[in-house]
Amino acid sequence: MVDLVADGYALIPDAISPAQVAAARGELERLVAATPYGRGEFEGFKTRRVYGLFGKTRVLDDLATHPAILAILDDVLGEYHLSAPTAIDIGPGERAQPLHPDDAIYPIPRGQMELVVNIMWPLCDFTAENGATRIIPGSHRWPDGRFPTADDASVMVAMSAGSALVYLGSVWHGGGANNTDQSRLGVVLHYARAWLRPVENHALVVPPEVVATLSPRMQELLGYNIASPFIGYVDGRHPKKSLPPVHADSPARV
Repeated sequence: MVDLVADGYALIPDAISPAQVAAARGELERLVAATPYGRGEFEGFKTRRVYGLFGKTRVLDDLATHPAILAILDDVLGEYHLSAPTAIDIGPGERAQPLHPDDAIYPIPRGQMELVVNIMWPLCDFTAENGATRIIPGSHRWPDGRFPTADDASVMVAMSAGSALVYLGSVWHGGGANNTDQSRLGVVLHYARAWLRPVENHALVVPPEVVATLSPRMQELLGYNIASPFIGYVDGRHPKKSLPPVHADSPARV
């Protein structure tokens, strides 16, 4: 059995219900249909990625605030927010994505602490044939500057829809090749320590009048939080105090 600390990833089977999977899949298929294919090898020329998710739908809020996931994040990151949430639809014939660690964007030497934790939510069964996530177990313990070699074998993490794949931002991973005639749809929710700038600017993606209608935990995950001792204040106050009041005519939840 894999272990998050030892292997850099862990699988939570049946983390959400079939009804939640169906709701998320239906909504994201609608968004994917209006999304162009990727712009390079990393995004994938036959892969469509939906960015700005929490400005476009509320169907993922319960996934972002899943109690089991938040417990892991509390333990690994302490204070954190959403960083780069993305729906990923790997199309038929797509090649394997280059392996990479997600914490490499930050100019901080590896090994000091975990900066990022990712959750992949498969909305269909992920298999070795349709592009299941590949991970090099234990690569999160590599020293700074170490890159994969031919001797470093990756594993395909096959999992059923509704599972949750938790993997550290320091572990080397990538999307697999899709050798089927069907797309592989999933959502990856990246979380980063609250004192790091998130990859996506949620303050511009989600209007404040919408944030004001969300749960306190979602507000915090979208950046309306304080990282100790006072990183993130607005005019010297907690950022939540900057949100507009909620009225009867406030925007309905998307």
